Amino acid sequence: MLKLAILGFLHDQPLHGYELRRHLAALTGHVRPISDGTLYPAIKRLESDGLLVRETEPGSAAAPRHTLHLTPAGRDALLHHLREPEQLDISDENRWFTVLAFLRHLDHPAEQAAVLRRRLAFLHEPASFFYEDGRPLRAEDVADPFRSGILRIARATTEAELAWLTDTLATLEG
Repeated sequence: MLKLAILGFLHDQPLHGYELRRHLAALTGHVRPISDGTLYPAIKRLESDGLLVRETEPGSAAAPRHTLHLTPAGRDALLHHLREPEQLDISDENRWFTVLAFLRHLDHPAEQAAVLRRRLAFLHEPASFFYEDGRPLRAEDVADPFRSGILRIARATTEAELAWLTDTLATLEG
């Protein structure tokens, strides 16, 4: 998720490390805060892998600033990940939102639609946060008002996402 988000934001524009961290925090920070101890080693790995480069620019103060730029290999890696996300990227809501945040970078509506169809198929699978005898429980099956609340909120969110997916697929597939 972090690699995808870094590559996605740098596809949009070159960024300084601090700016990149702010963008990452806005996208995922409320769920998974990104510490410097996580971000900067990830940047170094991506740089070592040839997916981004660091350019030094004069800073507004005395210290120079390092701007991160996506390389052609980084762009290719981003597009590959968007075209063929892992199953966990489809099923985990937070990872899915990261994929969705950059899916516009795929140039072909058919490629975008293929990814959305995978999410649609996942959402149609029977699932729940709670099970009884291997059967997924619905909000109406649970006496606990808090667990029922979780299930009602999840159902409403899923219904909204299904409506959005259906509309967006209709647009993409013409």
